[in-house]
Amino acid sequence: MLADISLVIVEPLAMKISITNLSVAFCMIAFVSSVSAAPVAEEDRVDIDLRRTTLIVSDIENSLRFYRDALGMKVIYDNMIRTPRSAKTDAEADISRRLVFVRANDDLVGIVGLLEYTKPRKKVRAPEPEAFATGSAVLLFNTKNVEARFAAASQVPGVEVLDPPTDVSYPSYDGESVINVRVSTLRDPDGFLVELNQLLSELDN
Repeated sequence: MLADISLVIVEPLAMKISITNLSVAFCMIAFVSSVSAAPVAEEDRVDIDLRRTTLIVSDIENSLRFYRDALGMKVIYDNMIRTPRSAKTDAEADISRRLVFVRANDDLVGIVGLLEYTKPRKKVRAPEPEAFATGSAVLLFNTKNVEARFAAASQVPGVEVLDPPTDVSYPSYDGESVINVRVSTLRDPDGFLVELNQLLSELDN
């Protein structure tokens, strides 16, 4: 179930382009040559990894309907974190929160964290007035079947559809050929921007 989706995090988004204006927000580092995660060659590696992006959510079960059920990510961690750490129950704790990690195809990098504060409850933030505004973060997923993933994701309560799957061409790494991608955008139940994409052509990197 998980082999058809991979995650690349673009934070913050480097460019702002609208699909409805015949283009799409993108960052070239978000393209991968395969829907499966793979490290770069040893000689090209740097001494830092982007391990995880954690989203503060209002209803973690609904977030799991989106990331686990609709997108097919796998839960690899699910625990209550209490302060002080000696607290065994929410009643004993000053602060309680539930933390869940979900992954696509890599246990080390590209993890999405979901964090819900249950005691005290956090205020729900106002939605961004405009998608892809300066300071926005975007979670970009590659999948082998964007139509199916998009259809499932759009049915989760609280999700806002921005753009349905649309075919877009980008300049390739060599600057001469093109990369064809089927791109869709939506907001998850807490308003975080998500792109669900499907590569339609091979990359020349």
